[in-house]
Amino acid sequence: MVLFVHAVLPGVGTEQYDRLNADLQRMPGVFDGCVAHACVPTDDGLEIFDMWETEQQMNAFVEKMMPVATEHGWPETGVAPRIMRVHSHWVPGTSG
Repeated sequence: MVLFVHAVLPGVGTEQYDRLNADLQRMPGVFDGCVAHACVPTDDGLEIFDMWETEQQMNAFVEKMMPVATEHGWPETGVAPRIMRVHSHWVPGTSG
């Protein structure tokens, strides 16, 4: 079951995101199961959109990512990401 995750991160800027992402990119396997990812800047901060192959892979990522985000001083939002089951997904120009 593929999951779509939408996280709203007020007060987090693109520079903070880039630093966190650079650290995560150096961690082997941290993105295992991530089908797609997008980071969108807004007037208030960032919005993150992910697709994960399984809930277990999404949870494994969160367990690895959160300590790194805390080290970088990311604020607690107090709002859980919205997680939805995906009915169908595809990428134009690819098969499947």
